[in-house]
Amino acid sequence: MVPVTVDGEQVKLAVTTYKPPGTGPFPTLIFHHGSTGRGTDPAAFSRPYNPKVTADWFVARGWAVVLPSRRGRGGSEGRYDEGFDTNRAYGYSCDTNLSIPGADRALRDIEAITPLLLAQPFVDRSRTAVGGQSRGGILSVAWSGKHPEMRAVINFVGGWMGAGCSTASTINQTLFKRGATYGGPTLWLYGDNDPFYPLSHSRSNFEAYRAAGGTGTFNEFPPTGVQNGHGISFAPALWASTMEAYLKQRGLPSGAP
Repeated sequence: MVPVTVDGEQVKLAVTTYKPPGTGPFPTLIFHHGSTGRGTDPAAFSRPYNPKVTADWFVARGWAVVLPSRRGRGGSEGRYDEGFDTNRAYGYSCDTNLSIPGADRALRDIEAITPLLLAQPFVDRSRTAVGGQSRGGILSVAWSGKHPEMRAVINFVGGWMGAGCSTASTINQTLFKRGATYGGPTLWLYGDNDPFYPLSHSRSNFEAYRAAGGTGTFNEFPPTGVQNGHGISFAPALWASTMEAYLKQRGLPSGAP
């Protein structure tokens, strides 16, 4: 539990860390979680996010992987309030006046905790990356726009609101375009048959990001070995070679031991 001050309140955020043997310092990936589906199941809010398969892939290559949970999620203190409808029983809102401020709240959590994570003695601060799954993916891209010191930005199936919302393109592209000032190439990894983000929707988001000045590659995969395309982060066999090439390009550890 890591104490932070955010929005004028002091809270403790839950953090899970995977590390290789030894004391480091290690290249470090800060990896952010997504939503809870449609936001209608409060029991899911406190459930820890633990992408062990993804973390193990990086640890095997000498990385530390740090998994912070934002306010009200995964055992963290505070209220989970990332863009809900005015009636929270309806879950996440498609209203841009509610949804985007919810993303801004999440970004403030990331901004508050990241310096504390990077100050840990096992972190090699010259070799740091940020990434995430779903909402964590889009947050990582958006946040990176103000943090060019990150050596890599990894977006697994990122988006804030699913394509079922009529406002999804407006919301998602608004947030993705914030990352266009990052300066370096970003890695976008998407799966076919994603119930939240169809490939056509995500390709359009990537094109909007590029039009705003962002650089990177958009990669798509069949959801082999997982239930659907939203779960490709749990199937390293799909994206391992693409990830290795990207990390190598960024001068970061990439190959298996």
